[in-house]
Order: sequence, then C-alpha cells, then structure tokens
Amino acid sequence: MKILLAEDQAMVRTALASLLRLESGFEVTEAADGNQALTLLKQASFDLLLSDIEMPGKTGIELALYIQQQQLATQVVIITTFGRAGYVKRAMDAGVGGFLLKDAPVEQLVQAIAQVMAGKKVVDSELLLNSLGEQDPLSEKERQALRLAADGKSTSDIAAALFIAEGTARNYLSEAISKLNAANRIDAARIARQKGWL
Repeated sequence: MKILLAEDQAMVRTALASLLRLESGFEVTEAADGNQALTLLKQASFDLLLSDIEMPGKTGIELALYIQQQQLATQVVIITTFGRAGYVKRAMDAGVGGFLLKDAPVEQLVQAIAQVMAGKKVVDSELLLNSLGEQDPLSEKERQALRLAADGKSTSDIAAALFIAEGTARNYLSEAISKLNAANRIDAARIARQKGWL
C-alpha cells in the first residue's frame, strides 16, 4: 500500500515513516510540508494521505479538499497534536476518513488505516465528543483571509494572495472579526485558531 506522509516536523515524520514501514511494510513517501505534499499528489497516485493539519503551505484539511475536488481514490487520515473541536467537522466535510491524535499508539494508527481503507470512518472518541458543540461561523474566504492576517500580511497582500479586490479582503476580515466578537484581525485569528476553525 502506498502512503503519502505529510508532516512538517522532521523528527516526527521520520519516526512515523519508519514505524509504518516496519509495522506493516507500507511503502511510505514523505512530504516536509503541505505544498510538497500537493506536488506529490499531482505527480503520483497514493492509496492514503496521512497528514498533519497545521503545516507551512497547505494544511492537511486543504490537501483533503484537493483530493475530494479532484475525485482522487486516495483516502485521508489526519493525525494532529491539536484536539480542537472545529478541526473534526471541517475534516469530515472535506472527506477525511480518519482523525487521530499523534500520541495514539502506532498499532491504533495501523488499525485506523485498515478501517479507513475498508471504507469506515475513524475518529478519536475524545475529539468526537469535543466537536459536538460549537458551529464554525466562518466562510472559507474569511478563513483564508484570517490565516494570512495571522501571518502578518497587510490587506493589500491578502487581496493579492486571494486574487480579490482590497475592499473585498477588508470585508472578509471585518465579517470574521464581527462573527467572532473579536477586537481586531489578530484577535479574530487567535480565537479562530483556538477553536480549530483556522
């Protein structure tokens, strides 16, 4: 089975790849960030994408959305250190088959991979319980604008990155600030990140 492992922390990625190769003889290709993973997804076919959420470039959820939009046969399992409620719903909406915390034992991960490959959904029970509460109020464009603002980008930089007018970028940011009852764009990004909506 061919696995694409996307994880920006080199030590975690190397250890996980080694464990998966040893444990089940999986063929593992490693990607150091979301952009590299996207390039590899465009170049080759994989049975499974095993991805972190928060990485430079594309996030794990954005990679899952790409797979969904392109109608690739690749299954997706997200592994994360962040047990944020908003992530689970967004991941499921993006067609993710499994969602696990990184501190899960490798046997549990291998078992989850097998279940996902068999068409089942696997979500860490603690994460699932946490995710049943709050609804994510942000639109995808508001989320993208906030993420760029959190990286310190100006309104004109955000507009250029999203291929929209500056006024539109300002509107997305003010909508997000208003929806989150935040003081400013940085506060809005902080709140959204804490909730797992960014």
